[in-house]
Amino acid sequence: MRLSVKIPNSPSSAMAAAAAAELEEEEPLSPVSMLFRQPQFNYNIIYILGFGKILTIKEIKACLEVTLLRHPRFSSIQLADNSWRQKLRWVPTKVNLDEHIVLADPGPKAAAAASDPTVGDLYVENYTAGLCNSSLDYSRPPWELHILAIRTSEAACVAIFRLTHSIGDGISLMSLLHACTRRTSDPESLPSLPKTRRRPIAVAASFGPFTFLCWIWTFLIYVWNTLVEVTLFVSTTIYLKDTKILNTGKEGIEHRPRRIVHRTLCLDDIIAIKNAIGCTINDVLVGATSAALSRYLRRKYGGLLPKHLRIRTALIVNIRRISGINDLADMMKEGSEAKWGNRFGYFLLRLPVMKCEDPLEYVRNVAASTEKKKKSWAAILSYKSFVLISKCLGTKVVTVLFDRITSNVTLSFSNIIGPVEEVSFCGSPLIYLAPSVSGHREPLTMQVQSYLNKIKVVVQVDEQAIPDPHRFLDDITDSLQIMKDAAASAT
Repeated sequence: MRLSVKIPNSPSSAMAAAAAAELEEEEPLSPVSMLFRQPQFNYNIIYILGFGKILTIKEIKACLEVTLLRHPRFSSIQLADNSWRQKLRWVPTKVNLDEHIVLADPGPKAAAAASDPTVGDLYVENYTAGLCNSSLDYSRPPWELHILAIRTSEAACVAIFRLTHSIGDGISLMSLLHACTRRTSDPESLPSLPKTRRRPIAVAASFGPFTFLCWIWTFLIYVWNTLVEVTLFVSTTIYLKDTKILNTGKEGIEHRPRRIVHRTLCLDDIIAIKNAIGCTINDVLVGATSAALSRYLRRKYGGLLPKHLRIRTALIVNIRRISGINDLADMMKEGSEAKWGNRFGYFLLRLPVMKCEDPLEYVRNVAASTEKKKKSWAAILSYKSFVLISKCLGTKVVTVLFDRITSNVTLSFSNIIGPVEEVSFCGSPLIYLAPSVSGHREPLTMQVQSYLNKIKVVVQVDEQAIPDPHRFLDDITDSLQIMKDAAASAT
């Protein structure tokens, strides 16, 4: 497929022009997208959106017709070609919005939620759990929008956007959301893009013996760290498993009941911890997860953690040359350094699940481990190797390898930056964004989404492994508060 994109003349027409990319020929699914369509990995992205007012069907249709439907991925179906491998291809089709928009009927719960928003919270939670355990209809473009006109503790109305992960990853969807929304303060203007950065390429200002030695030393560090990471990947594929403390990777876990819960945190609190330690926001959040798991498991086992615990997370990493959220028109350009699609790798990070006298030690341990992994080519290699194996040996081989890795770790963790100012979608102010992904083999998955000065922590759990996910969210909140107090006293 070749995409031709016209750059808009004005911000208000950005989505219409950027997403008016026309399919000149049917495009095959990428190797990663093919992986997500396998029965073992029927991954669906579930985006829970909280709004300031109730959305109407008329508003939604008018908005989607000039935004979402102009993007080729949302107006195409996946059909197998006539090759012996029967590779799936994106085939353009006409979209009937009535088949994709679902208006839920809360019944008497809507009236009850008006006086008690926790009723609405539980209704949305149960409804989302049902979506986690059902499949999309692939006879039409694989996405749908569910409207839940019920008040919750945070929003007047909730929309749940569900789509196949084969369409794109979280970075792609956030760029699309940016193009679909408008500033609440100025409905004719696109929201500002968060700051992006180009991944640095070391360039020496001068060249001499000392500079040469530094280059050689840095290269050797990257080579060694990469070899260590590759050994870890291979070992995990063959035999290295996490402690089965949360029913890790048990057969059929991806089909067991899943539940999504979320919690809003203050970004400033996390930044305060980050500045006190000198790490990244992601390090703080992963460290808080480690501390929360330690608290949760100590409570589960009566105050004593089992010895020699191995609990690891697959830490998702955006491998695009330009990080962060980019303009949709730029992402759709051929040869773009921030290309649309599923372009991510991952690290396997062991979490320090233990009792630390200093609460900041959880974050320091995570920061030290991730620093070594960043000084490697492991993330890009994990992506490239799956693509190469898929092309050479086929999707089934990649499926087996990916299944082995994901079934042998305890959780997956990803972090996505969102809008930095309040935005509106379909004419309603957006209160929060809560993304998640169904179909995981891991019993616990965590997605972190920033919006304005808030952080939304979204936890999806296997209900047999973690039957009380709200309690686990309390542990994360409490751990961050303790870390914040420790950081304040240390400065």
